[in-house]
Amino acid sequence: MDRDAAKKAAGEAAATLVQDGMDLGLGTGSTAACALDAIGRRVREEDLDVRGVPTSFGAERRARAHGIPLTTLDEVSTLDLAVDGADEVNEGLQLIKGGGGAHSREKVVATQAERFVVLVDPTKQVSQLGEQMPVPVEVLPMAVAPVRQALEDLGARPELRMSTEKDGPVVTDQGLWLLDAYFPDGVTDPEALNRTLCRRPGVLDHGLFLHEATDLFVGHPEGTVDRISA
Repeated sequence: MDRDAAKKAAGEAAATLVQDGMDLGLGTGSTAACALDAIGRRVREEDLDVRGVPTSFGAERRARAHGIPLTTLDEVSTLDLAVDGADEVNEGLQLIKGGGGAHSREKVVATQAERFVVLVDPTKQVSQLGEQMPVPVEVLPMAVAPVRQALEDLGARPELRMSTEKDGPVVTDQGLWLLDAYFPDGVTDPEALNRTLCRRPGVLDHGLFLHEATDLFVGHPEGTVDRISA
């Protein structure tokens, strides 16, 4: 499968939803980047008046490169549309995000959006969350050991995410570390796991997105897009 072509199809489809005057949530990752590329092209060619709230430093840089005006949630209380990718999505439009480590900011932006459109290629569709990917958990560095133990008590195999570019852990835009929680049988009760992690001291947030998505765009290499609404 030509996954790049599938991602581009989903990103191009998402860009068609943008209308003049919108405030946008701008996601992080390779599929979201395709949407930002297409949105940037429309801004230049159609002189669209839009503003974007980026979910990471990388998304901010890409948006600026395309001339997409930026704003913040201090200035905009509600977003008309947010677009982002996912590492996994099930039939109920529940997601695992955070492969790029930006899930905490992504969840804030998604929650503030009236419409949150998730962009994937077919390889990201699963019958049960956790089949292919771990659940990323963003933690205070001092809390890694107790949070790791709590995850092990839940049946997970947590691994501290290490940087491939330097000798040490991956550091998020918040200055925190990531524990990737692998569940051997998948996440059998996402709601319960969500509640447990949200109550755990030392955890900023995690990569389960259970109620945020309103739409799913599944791109295919030939350029078609399946559009699924919650």
